[in-house]
Amino acid sequence: MFLLPALVAATLLSTPAGAACYGDYKAKQDNPLQLHYGVIELPDRACGSTADARPVIQDRISGDGWTLLNVLSIFGPDELEERQKSAGDFFLRY
Repeated sequence: MFLLPALVAATLLSTPAGAACYGDYKAKQDNPLQLHYGVIELPDRACGSTADARPVIQDRISGDGWTLLNVLSIFGPDELEERQKSAGDFFLRY
């Protein structure tokens, strides 16, 4: 009777809590035309594919008038540092 709850608790404690995922993207604004490359942290539900990430990224950047052009890739924290310089002010901004 107590074995099942103990087994479930042990499984949960041995599994890492949601590993972070990130996406990089390109976006634009019109009048005048501006482009940017950015890196964004994504919720777990958006980590499966660039198609899953697309609506999440568009929703976050649209508040500042940006239109998403392309989601380039989804990646883990081990690839984050190498993209920081390229993203500049748009590194984890949204």
